[in-house]
Amino acid sequence: MTLWRKALAELLGTAGLLCAVLGSGIMAERLAGGNVAVALLANTIATVFALYVLIEVFGPLSGAHFNPAVSVVMALRRELPAASLLAYVAAQLTGAMLGAWLANAMFDLSVLQWSTKLRGGWGPWLGEVVATAGLVLVILGAPTGKAAQLVACYIGAAYWFTSSTSFANPAAVFGRMFSDSFAGIAPGSASGFVVAELIGAAIGASLHRLVR
Repeated sequence: MTLWRKALAELLGTAGLLCAVLGSGIMAERLAGGNVAVALLANTIATVFALYVLIEVFGPLSGAHFNPAVSVVMALRRELPAASLLAYVAAQLTGAMLGAWLANAMFDLSVLQWSTKLRGGWGPWLGEVVATAGLVLVILGAPTGKAAQLVACYIGAAYWFTSSTSFANPAAVFGRMFSDSFAGIAPGSASGFVVAELIGAAIGASLHRLVR
């Protein structure tokens, strides 16, 4: 498998993930009649199903990271060649943006837009640390062939037990900036989430080394 094909798999998978997250958020917001809990539940279910399918489909091709924090951890563990890291991250960020644009277009929204949804504060940032640490710990500790199920289940749960609704992914933060919808995040709020996620990824990798 050549690097460009692996990068393409990461681009397509991340695009699919962000399209599912944002598209289901838009649909949920429209149908929930203002009930945020119902909208979040619908958004969660769609994300869990999409994430499971995408990991199963693209896992054999690229490892199905769809997440720069995960790719950095894998590079540090020498499970991803350092020379491939930049290509993976670029593909993930590009895919996240394209997925957001696709979701906007499907729901007759302006394709090019910025989110105005402010998120942040110590509580949500701590939630992102917890969400990302747990995600990395699940990925590294998953038995062979079980990663898709475990990651999807963990993210579904973390939508509800973390104060940030578990972005747990710098590419997801990047993509969500391009949709002014239920699951969006304002560009001004993005940096705090990304820093928290990178800290969480480091904690998750460290915990795995301690318990393995």
